[in-house]
Amino acid sequence: MPAKMRMAQYGTKHGHAEGVLHVMLDHPEVEVVGVCEPDPKRRQQIEHVSDQSWGRVPFVDSPSDFLDDPTVVCVASEGGNKESLAFTEDIVAAGKHAFYDKPAGDDYHRFERVVEQARKQGTFVQMGYMFRKHDGFERIANWARSGFLGHIFQVRAHMSTWVPEKNPEGVFTGREGLAHHKGGIMYDLGGHMLDQVVWILGRPNKVTRFFQHATSETRDVMDNTLGVFEYDGAIATVDIAAMEPRPMARRFEVYGTKGSAIMEPFEPADNIRLTLEEDQGEYKKGANIVKIEHRARYVDTFAELVRNIKGESDPLRTLDHELLVQETLMRVTGGLGG
Repeated sequence: MPAKMRMAQYGTKHGHAEGVLHVMLDHPEVEVVGVCEPDPKRRQQIEHVSDQSWGRVPFVDSPSDFLDDPTVVCVASEGGNKESLAFTEDIVAAGKHAFYDKPAGDDYHRFERVVEQARKQGTFVQMGYMFRKHDGFERIANWARSGFLGHIFQVRAHMSTWVPEKNPEGVFTGREGLAHHKGGIMYDLGGHMLDQVVWILGRPNKVTRFFQHATSETRDVMDNTLGVFEYDGAIATVDIAAMEPRPMARRFEVYGTKGSAIMEPFEPADNIRLTLEEDQGEYKKGANIVKIEHRARYVDTFAELVRNIKGESDPLRTLDHELLVQETLMRVTGGLGG
């Protein structure tokens, strides 16, 4: 039996850090050799928590313990939004593949340099956008990109959430943490929807934002946000707020000249309302309710990265796509013009 692929995790302050570590630990072909958390207070908080994945791995004192180890081939970048780009830069500079949890920092040009280094040395950078292997998003994207729905003239994405006012202990995932970034909640979550929007429509010609500080006690945090993305013959909108009551009514809609697809909610996945102007394949004219499979976050996308590294498959998205998503996010949040 071949040796397992050795991986590590750099940082633990991202909101999905523990979940990603769980997925890594459960992959039968992966050995997680260690986790580095540079903040000693955060490390003390989680290192010996027995009921979470942190308790299943050794913690190391320095990222060099795995960055300088030639047997470690891939590192998950799971720092908080303020620190993750620097962590990813270190990972790529060490010649490792990177699983980089979103978003890709506040400095687009720095991220661009990191991606270009990865491209030059032939390593993968997979962003942690968790809907790439989601049954519903995959179906809708395939319908849209193939022409099945005709000319796509409108995409609407609603991905609001409920975020605590104060940062939980050890992390910056509350509205206090969101206030550090120009785009607030759009900066934090918008990339998940933009990953889908630009996969379907490409680079927008024009980006406009409407951001509010609506209800939060935290001063100046953008907690109620809307981005409008204009294309030749199409408009996409992405709206995200930080205070929607749970369970959230997350919704994704694509409208074309031959049909439309509406998915609500997309977590947990249930069905798509597919409406067609005429019979097409297995689907009939009019409204079709298409049942979809609920899949756990990250499991399939991480498994795909393992296959990429082994040379068994091509990446789900190119490095150019990863750059486009981040560029579009920076345009709508104010980190880039246009």
